[in-house]
Amino acid sequence: MADDIAARVEAALARLVAEDRLITFTGVAAQAGVARATLYRNPALRALVDEHRVHQIDTRTLSGLSTEIAYLRIQLEAVAARVTAQEERLRRLERRRATNSA
Repeated sequence: MADDIAARVEAALARLVAEDRLITFTGVAAQAGVARATLYRNPALRALVDEHRVHQIDTRTLSGLSTEIAYLRIQLEAVAARVTAQEERLRRLERRRATNSA
């Protein structure tokens, strides 16, 4: 189901870019047929929308830099969450291996 939502969001973003329309969470949600909250709550979807939004702004302005920093922070948080999850999986596997070899 998550893959289906991600595919719909990507298709919505592609349509908005092709039509040279402003990328907003509201617009993407409407085009993808998902709740705006879904885009905000899912770090991967939020990063995807933010990535497209960053490309539409002038990064030489203070506002543009602020938006780009926020986008990079979101991406970094998503990566950190994945690393944390992988570390936890690794700890569980190591405990299981230690239990099986004992």
